[in-house]
Amino acid sequence: MTTLPDKPALPVRAMTRLYARLAGFGRTATGFVSQPEPRTIGQFAKGRQLLAGNFLFAGYLVEAKDASIWDVPPPATSFEEALHGFVWLDDLAAVGTPAARASMQDWTAQWIERYGRGAGPGWTPDLTGRRLIRWINHALLILSGKGSDGADAFFRSLARQTHFLGRRWSHTTAGLPRIEALTGLVYAGLSLTGMEKYVTTATHSLGRECERLIDAEGGLAARNPEELLEVFTLLNWAALALTEVGKTPAPAHLAAIERIAPVLRTLRHADGGLARFHGGGRGLEGRLDAALAMSGIRADKPREAAMGYARLSCGRTTVIMDAAAPPLGTGSHGAHASTLGFELTSGRRPLVVNCGSGAAFGEDWRRAGRATPSHSTLGLDGYSSSRLSEAKRMGGRKRELLSDGPTEILTERRATEFAVRQQASHDGYRQTHGLVHVRTLELTHDGRGLAGEELLLALNDTDKAQHARMVDATSLQGLPFSVRFHLHPDVDAVQDMGGAAISIALKSGEIWVFRHDGSSELTLDPSVYLEGGRLKPRAAQQIVLSGVSLSETTRVRWSLAKAQETPLSIRDLRRDDPLEDDLD
Repeated sequence: MTTLPDKPALPVRAMTRLYARLAGFGRTATGFVSQPEPRTIGQFAKGRQLLAGNFLFAGYLVEAKDASIWDVPPPATSFEEALHGFVWLDDLAAVGTPAARASMQDWTAQWIERYGRGAGPGWTPDLTGRRLIRWINHALLILSGKGSDGADAFFRSLARQTHFLGRRWSHTTAGLPRIEALTGLVYAGLSLTGMEKYVTTATHSLGRECERLIDAEGGLAARNPEELLEVFTLLNWAALALTEVGKTPAPAHLAAIERIAPVLRTLRHADGGLARFHGGGRGLEGRLDAALAMSGIRADKPREAAMGYARLSCGRTTVIMDAAAPPLGTGSHGAHASTLGFELTSGRRPLVVNCGSGAAFGEDWRRAGRATPSHSTLGLDGYSSSRLSEAKRMGGRKRELLSDGPTEILTERRATEFAVRQQASHDGYRQTHGLVHVRTLELTHDGRGLAGEELLLALNDTDKAQHARMVDATSLQGLPFSVRFHLHPDVDAVQDMGGAAISIALKSGEIWVFRHDGSSELTLDPSVYLEGGRLKPRAAQQIVLSGVSLSETTRVRWSLAKAQETPLSIRDLRRDDPLEDDLD
């Protein structure tokens, strides 16, 4: 049985409930002044599954054929929050059938009847903002064929939620939740009669939040690429909604959009997905490119580095490496021990990946996904490059923070006659083992080969003494380490050449071959791929180079080279639908 996470602290819940009830005494709305162009995009497969009674939210599936969405017993708080956020309206709208429209109307009306007076878990500023955006976007479908009573109840609820948001948006967590709340307030203020008073406040506040949240380079302190995409998308929606009615977004708001766009282009793999680091996933199919196009920001060449990530891109191959220290302290509840980990994508096919965030699959998977062995990098067996602290209560929930990790990251990049070389080092094992990890990645100009070198170094007398003490503690057996290369679950890998190499076949027809210098043991081991929207982790494989560090310098060399191009007769256009794979 799943244990629900801790609820928010009682005073916060009590104040939220109070303001939700008081919001009902505010001025009501009687209709729309204008409606922003609907910009949310749903998933047809998800909408179809909803209509079939398969309720898949936050990694949990509840089957309840012919049941109302509000009669489904929530297995976890995250599932319940997803219901009250109403993003599923996008999926039903993508189906667009009379049955889908009827479900949109019935389930919205039932929410108003059950929870519309301030009851239930949906009355938080971020969920209210998310819900308002969807209700306004899909109002034509929700109100189609409804009489005046249904329309009046709908607009009364919109007004109550808007008043609530106007009073409580500042009481939600800074960052993405607050941006979501303010974007909802902008939408409601522009759209609803009598709510115009909130537009100026929301517009100015959104600008101030952009100044606080987005750094000078266009990144987030959390270093989560998918979270940056979500912020960017909301800022785009709010800016376009304002300009469509002749209003000007705050200068800081527009400046943030301009700063974020090139960062996201840098973190974009060749297949259009995001690099998966620090709790972020690849993003919904097409979401990144749609957001970049919507922004209207001119498409410059991707940068060599952004938000602490180094990018190598040649031919049809992209490599993105985590080349900065992870967030530490209060902002690290989603951070991973991923320093110097990398991902590689060839054309439209991911090849080397990180395992990803396990948050959707429970606390054990969340912790496992944050550890160094879940990333494509070198790790000392039994240790992560950053360590988790004792759980602390934040926002009403207990969260584990990163309290100890690399403090000095050195990077160098240069181009040679035949390749682009990126070198980086971190000191995450220096205090514990006296060792610095140095990684060099070299991608050929045609994108057909990646050569790598891993170094473990004791740099000075203090480091050498610490390393010697750790080796002595192993009875001079040495410090075991592993260099891991997690493979995407769609690739097929086999060990061949007498165990000296591993051949990797992509669905596009490409063949890549992994080789090493023979200084370590090469194995092909099981792995997992943690992907949002799935019912369970996907089985995958990982290439592992295992060895021991006995001396003050340990070196491992490896290469990953394309042995066969994608056949010219094949157009690699097929995309797999994770929902179909899980539920069919």
